[in-house]
Amino acid sequence: MDDLDRDLLNRLQDAFPVTAEPFRELGKQPGLEEEEILNRIRSLRERGLIRRIGAVFSPDRLGFVSTLCTAKVPDEKVDLFVDTVNALTGVTHHYRRNHEYNYWFTLICPSREALEATLADVERRTGLAVISMPAVKTFKINARFQL
Repeated sequence: MDDLDRDLLNRLQDAFPVTAEPFRELGKQPGLEEEEILNRIRSLRERGLIRRIGAVFSPDRLGFVSTLCTAKVPDEKVDLFVDTVNALTGVTHHYRRNHEYNYWFTLICPSREALEATLADVERRTGLAVISMPAVKTFKINARFQL
């Protein structure tokens, strides 16, 4: 990774231009063409240095509701549970922990009713109880990595 890649990664984290041609805009500062920026991003992604580029929204400010969920998933139901949860459009994170409650996910829905119906459907499909823990207070930490 060279200095241009480092600069690009820094700017992708908190100075991403919201324009019709953001990659052309990103190339202006170091004097690169849009295609060179896109090639560098592809290379960084192929090397595993970038996982995704996307916006982070505040669900509550957009009128949505969210919750952290967990379940005790026995080995024989892991595939069913994972497939069911991963098929949900509102899941932002899904991971396994070494704990009695071994599967965790966050879910965002347009309303409390939609959220409850979605979780009820997961329970019906998997036969497993899902515990929902909506946030009482949100603390947002900006995870930025200066390179």
